[in-house]
Amino acid sequence: MTGTLHITGDADADRLLSTDPLALLVGMLLDQQVPMETAFAGPLKISDRLGSFDAATIAREEPEAFASLFKTSPAVHRFPGSMAGRVQGLCAAIVDDWDGDAEAIWTRDAPDGPEILKRLLALPGFGEQKAKIFLALLGKQYGVDAADWRKASAPYGEDGSLRSVADIVDPESLAQVRATKQAAKAAAKRAKGE
Repeated sequence: MTGTLHITGDADADRLLSTDPLALLVGMLLDQQVPMETAFAGPLKISDRLGSFDAATIAREEPEAFASLFKTSPAVHRFPGSMAGRVQGLCAAIVDDWDGDAEAIWTRDAPDGPEILKRLLALPGFGEQKAKIFLALLGKQYGVDAADWRKASAPYGEDGSLRSVADIVDPESLAQVRATKQAAKAAAKRAKGE
């Protein structure tokens, strides 16, 4: 990691994302149907409520108890039950396939960008867009310098783009990314209506 991420507006949540690869993966998993800041603040809420933050602990937590942790106000996600299950599924895959080491997904055997993308796509809850955005985040802000990462994460890896969480470095860029996303949603709605 080359510095502190600035995604949530909460210094402690951003510090956890910057230092804990599992937290960053979980934040990305949670980034759907809620504001980015809420999604990426989720790992700190989980950590504070669970008392730890590691894949094995999360994977083996009793599902109802873990879902209850998600529902505690303020909720981790607007869909606490289903997202708690997804987080546990992701953590179980990391335990089973990566010996509990989330960072191994992008470091084990020095993978290139296309291989990292392939590994991300194999994770529960990571479709093509989410995997490409995450790869761009790794390359742009997390210090991952795998060969061809920009090409594999296109269009999110483009230098100077303001398309996703991978491009957020301060409050200004957050506002720009949000405006870009809103414009894309509006264009999609117009296209459906035509």
